[in-house]
Amino acid sequence: MFSEWWVWGSAAILLAIGEVLLPGYILLGFAMGAAGIAVLLLIGGPLAFWVGGSVPATLFVFAALSLAAWLGLRRWLGVTRGQVKTFDRDINED
Repeated sequence: MFSEWWVWGSAAILLAIGEVLLPGYILLGFAMGAAGIAVLLLIGGPLAFWVGGSVPATLFVFAALSLAAWLGLRRWLGVTRGQVKTFDRDINED
C-alpha cells in the first residue's frame, strides 16, 4: 500500500484540504512531501524502485521532503528576521 502512487496522491490532496480548513502552513509541508512521493512513484526509475521497495525508506523520503518543504515555506512565508510583535495596549485595561 505504501508503494502505490495514488495512495500518496490521495494523502496529498487530503492534507491540502486540511490546510485550507486549518491554516498555518503545517499540513501544506506534509502535502508537498506526499505529492513528491506520489510523483516519484508515478514516474518510476531506480530511485522509485528503492523508495517503493521498503516502508522505512518511503517514510524517510516522505519525512525529508516534508521537512524541506516546510523549511522552504517557513523562509518564503514565515516571520522575517528581526520582526517582533509589540502590543500598544492591554485588553484588560479598559
